[in-house]
Amino acid sequence: MSVTALKEAEPQRRPEGAGLTAAPAAKVVRLKTARPPATARLMAAVRWTAVSVLPPVIVTALLLLVWEMLCASPTATLPPPSRIWLEARDLIVDPFFVSGPQDIGLGLRVLVSLQRVAVGFGLAAVVGVLLGALIGQSVWAMRGLDPLFQMLRTVPPLAWLPLALAAFRDSNPSAIFVIFITAIWPIIINTAVGIRNIPQDYRNVAQVLRLNPLEFFWKIMLPSAAPYIFTGLRIGVGLSWLAIVAAEMLTGGVGIGFFIWDAWNSSRLPDIIVALVYIGVVGFVLDRLVAGLAGIVTRGTAAS
Repeated sequence: MSVTALKEAEPQRRPEGAGLTAAPAAKVVRLKTARPPATARLMAAVRWTAVSVLPPVIVTALLLLVWEMLCASPTATLPPPSRIWLEARDLIVDPFFVSGPQDIGLGLRVLVSLQRVAVGFGLAAVVGVLLGALIGQSVWAMRGLDPLFQMLRTVPPLAWLPLALAAFRDSNPSAIFVIFITAIWPIIINTAVGIRNIPQDYRNVAQVLRLNPLEFFWKIMLPSAAPYIFTGLRIGVGLSWLAIVAAEMLTGGVGIGFFIWDAWNSSRLPDIIVALVYIGVVGFVLDRLVAGLAGIVTRGTAAS
């Protein structure tokens, strides 16, 4: 084959970069999650309402009807719901009115009581968790403190009130102390039980990693005992709300407890019943808040 034929048969070299086209940019396609149809969502909402909302509404309506029938007689000692609505409508419709230093709505009185509960329960939570961790971790601390705590926790909350008034010389810190001393015992006991139930494997890992006491408390003890701790906190917040109402009946002020006592002295039974409903609703909300926080922190392992 001649040289000319070889050159013709050889493929022609293209200049560098010639004939190359830039690849088109890749497009990111977002996958749309299929939403259930509107009918399915509507049926799910109706089903949830039927299961969660209707039963308590129906039961409450039946109880109100029975109450109305039993107390409709003029000789009845308790007012029926219709009379409560007529005489205490202002407390129900407008809970945040202010007409004077002592003439305020039940919503504002509840807020005053909640401030005391927040301080007393917050102190009880901090001190109770620390003492519970000490008792659960140390055998000597458990032997020395547990019998004392078991004895003190049986003292009724109001029995501490005269001692608190003698020590603080003021009703507000005395009420906070009563809340503190009432709420701290279930927190201590449940925290100690949770610490004692920490798996030995966790303790072995802490020894291998050479965690100091503070790191062991923060990274091992608290996460492991969290379900027990929040169980104690739920019990404690309920007891705190009970204690503040009883304490305010004796110490006075503008709280919800003193309102009930003042209404009793003025023979305003409808006002007392409305205040009891407020107390029950607030207590339920407090319990749900602590339970919701427990579910977030423990990822659903806390008792509901």
